[in-house]
Amino acid sequence: MSRIRAVISDFGGVLTNPLWEAFAAWNENVGADPAALGTALQKATEERGSHPLYELEKGQITEDEFTAIVQAQLPEAVELSGFRDVWFANLHANEPMIELMRELRDEGYRMAILTNNVREWEPLWRAKLPVDEIFELVVDSAFVGMRKPDHQIYELTLERLGNGIRAEECVFVDDIDVNCVAAEELGMVAVRYESPEQAIPAIRAAVGS
Repeated sequence: MSRIRAVISDFGGVLTNPLWEAFAAWNENVGADPAALGTALQKATEERGSHPLYELEKGQITEDEFTAIVQAQLPEAVELSGFRDVWFANLHANEPMIELMRELRDEGYRMAILTNNVREWEPLWRAKLPVDEIFELVVDSAFVGMRKPDHQIYELTLERLGNGIRAEECVFVDDIDVNCVAAEELGMVAVRYESPEQAIPAIRAAVGS
């Protein structure tokens, strides 16, 4: 087994509290049925032939365009335009995981974030974490035109880490199964995040410390 040289982490749901908490807060704020947003996205996908969230996360449409597309599929009483404010008001740093990432950096591991995200949200999510203190590299789907679980975005992350780092020398941490499967297919050691209590020892075991 190759010696681990790098740790690649997801942002939302790993370095933050669970994303469902922010979704739940928006549902409560606007009085929406919990399934309303998912249903609207499905309808928009069927109508357009492409998933608007995936387009947004690849930087192919703007946040305003995404909002208009999805709003057209939502009940009239449900307003999507304030989603960003509610989302970030209910998103906070996952301190045990942040501390682990800081320790791993101090131990000499190369540190990267690989996130499916929204171009217009970059200043907001970066402000939630000590990103530049801990991570030398951020690969954000909205700026590179590809998203997890596409293999190409993992390969791009390896390329940008440089120094000949191979997939087998990386630990990848994400809260989404399909993203972990894609990392494993490329040869990375994947840790599916569920909680700090589960993930921290699993990551420690994966890096061999």
